[in-house]
Amino acid sequence: MPPTLELHTITFDCHDALALGTFWSRVLGHPLAEDSAEEAALLRLPHRPSLLFLRVPEGKTRKNRLHLDLAAPPGSNREAETRRVLALGARLLQDLRNPDGTGWAVLADPEGNEFCVVLADHER
Repeated sequence: MPPTLELHTITFDCHDALALGTFWSRVLGHPLAEDSAEEAALLRLPHRPSLLFLRVPEGKTRKNRLHLDLAAPPGSNREAETRRVLALGARLLQDLRNPDGTGWAVLADPEGNEFCVVLADHER
């Protein structure tokens, strides 16, 4: 098969790129690029697409058509990571976790972008 495109960057439109980038930096445990500012902030992730935060004048008005699903790293679990991310400033939008361990939590970052914390493969 011939070479194909690679997913390079996921871009978030936002009001304050530095603040939102800092939130995601803490969530994912990687530093922002040194030249990050209120207008643009870059979070380079090893072996994954980078996250780019760009300041735009308009606000978010609807539910995202695309969202990130996050899973706990080895040594942690969905419940602990959900609590940690909430403590960093996320909001719980919908709790779809079930007593049998299935399901997920729908959260929003400080600017309202939805994301989910799901069960990791090592928790199954």
